[in-house]
Amino acid sequence: MTLRDAVAVTGLGVRCGAGSTTSELWQNLLHGRSTATLHTFDDEGTVVFPACPVPGFTPEGYLAVKEVRRTDRTVQMAVCAAMDAVMDAGGLHTPADRRAVVTGTIYGGVISQEQGLGQPDVLYPARLMPNAAAYWISAKCGVTGPTLTLSMACASGTYAVGEALQLIRTGRADAVVAGGHDSALTASTALAFGRSGAMITECEDPARASRPFDADRQGFLIAEAAAFLVLERLDLALLRNARIYATLIGYRCTSDAHHITAPRPDGAGARACMEQALADAGTTADAVTHVNAHGTGTLLNDEAEARAITAVFGPGAVPVTAPKSVTGHSLGAAGALEAVITALSLHEGLVPPTAHLTRLDPQCELDVVVEPRKLSAGPAISNSFGFGGHNACVVFDAAQR
Repeated sequence: MTLRDAVAVTGLGVRCGAGSTTSELWQNLLHGRSTATLHTFDDEGTVVFPACPVPGFTPEGYLAVKEVRRTDRTVQMAVCAAMDAVMDAGGLHTPADRRAVVTGTIYGGVISQEQGLGQPDVLYPARLMPNAAAYWISAKCGVTGPTLTLSMACASGTYAVGEALQLIRTGRADAVVAGGHDSALTASTALAFGRSGAMITECEDPARASRPFDADRQGFLIAEAAAFLVLERLDLALLRNARIYATLIGYRCTSDAHHITAPRPDGAGARACMEQALADAGTTADAVTHVNAHGTGTLLNDEAEARAITAVFGPGAVPVTAPKSVTGHSLGAAGALEAVITALSLHEGLVPPTAHLTRLDPQCELDVVVEPRKLSAGPAISNSFGFGGHNACVVFDAAQR
């Protein structure tokens, strides 16, 4: 990989239950603090489940009053996180036509869809569009280059980050605002996931409900979030003396072709995805310092991912962390949020712990990090696996100077 092909992470922005700034998110991760609560999903108060909403969220200062009326909550969160990432990067320093936006989402404006049933107004179609966030970010950030929206279930955010890498590598853009967003805390979404048995619907302590890889886990904890990264050609970032969190060095995606919702039990698709991403990064499994796991806290996903990690790295051979123990599962935003966390981990030299793990599932032969752990030098990989058998992995390394 040449200097021109390498990609720098120069800006980060988040809106999630665990933090509306990266510093707040990082501290909650290090201390294993979840802000999950019992959340009311309907106006009548009849649908109440544990969840990770973004507390006190407001788009004020990012969107004008009339723009708020034209946008769904998920878009508002995406705009806030993306603009924070751009500000964190010190702005975008390339011509408008050399900038790009790539967003990932599952649902788009699902809140507006449910609220608008019956008597939709003239703005209803614009609030529903899955690509609405990509439009608003491009408009706010002066982007006239490629603007893309990807929907690959719970791997959407990772796909967005990976395809942004490809845009820069192939010379189609010099700087990309890339990330994922979903705000689907609606009654129908919660009831559907709850009835599937995948989502936690009852627990005594919501803040300890999400327990990836724990033998007593009960499913995933639904969340809303938006997370964005500013990616730049490394040579251009160095030229302007930008602060660089990490470098993005590899990406690949695969398909299980197995089942619409369940992963391959042997983890073969996930294994292939990790192996191909490492090869794309020009590195090997024994060089990897840690794995940021998809780690949903569901029986099938955790065990399939554990088998895949073990097949690639060996039993207990690499530190593994599962941020959803703190953040919950933010669906299409999850992969981008975990990409942000991986970049922060490399920047800070620490692996954040997997919270609430008391008894490791014996089927998961993993070295799961339960206390903050110092990082040795080397790359890290972040995994995402979604419904439809969509697998995506991105590889980061420490900042190069």
